[in-house]
Amino acid sequence: MNVRKRYREILLAPGLNLQPGAYDALSARIMEYCGFESISGGGYAAVGSMLGEPDGGQSNMRDYADHYGRIVDAVEIPVYVDADTGFGGVHNIRKMVRAFERAGVAGFFISDQVFPNRCGYLPGKQIVSTAEMLARLNAALDARTDPDMVIAARTDAYHLEGIDAAIGRCLLFKESGVDFAKPMGADSWDDSKKVLAALKGPLNYNMSHAAGKAKLTLAQIEELGYSICGFSSAALFAAVGGVKRAMEALQRDRSFAAVEDEICGLDDFYEIVRLKRHNDLEQQYVEAGEAIVAKRNKAAE
Repeated sequence: MNVRKRYREILLAPGLNLQPGAYDALSARIMEYCGFESISGGGYAAVGSMLGEPDGGQSNMRDYADHYGRIVDAVEIPVYVDADTGFGGVHNIRKMVRAFERAGVAGFFISDQVFPNRCGYLPGKQIVSTAEMLARLNAALDARTDPDMVIAARTDAYHLEGIDAAIGRCLLFKESGVDFAKPMGADSWDDSKKVLAALKGPLNYNMSHAAGKAKLTLAQIEELGYSICGFSSAALFAAVGGVKRAMEALQRDRSFAAVEDEICGLDDFYEIVRLKRHNDLEQQYVEAGEAIVAKRNKAAE
């Protein structure tokens, strides 16, 4: 089964699937190693890792496609990604869909923010008209060549116009044919109940570190009926914290002794990056070449 069909199965499966967010290929491989069934790749983590900057929409479609492609290549599980606003007008969106398909992502979501997009948890957001967002979605759906690739929509209307306006937009987005639609920021118990009652079908809950203190527990999120709980920036924050503590210890103590227990061991690292598989494959190719030469030499005798 391909990863896109598998992701659709995960969306429809009973219970709550936990979906961490990878910021690069190595973090993705760690997540797969730890047993997660799917992962995400978000703009917040991508800009943080690629540029070392806050997510203000300053990267471009091809950077994202390359970045997501490296993540996809590192793992064998579905990768669901952030497509920002589609990176321009409808023709840009068509190019984006094809590029993301070639990158191998299992699905993506498009936001109704103005271009350039910024993190939904940062101030200063603006949204386009509903009609303009529907044009974006129509372009994305028309450009999709693999019907199994999940296309979703996100609205940032909640913080600007309220819960009812956000749900109203999502209902129209779903009518356009997207697989699901999500109102960004409607994370409380009461808001979530209202969203789930109105938007039938699979829906994901985003427990981002960028949002501050979590509003609900995982037990509550599962009780409400969400399909997936995403942790889009958890790995990024964990990595920054770990590297920061290690570098502070080195600068302060001229030693890693204070953080030794936090640093990955060599054997664990080689298992995560699949050193044995890497070496076995190399040896397989070498032996195949040697066998061909030996066969030719024997025939020449």
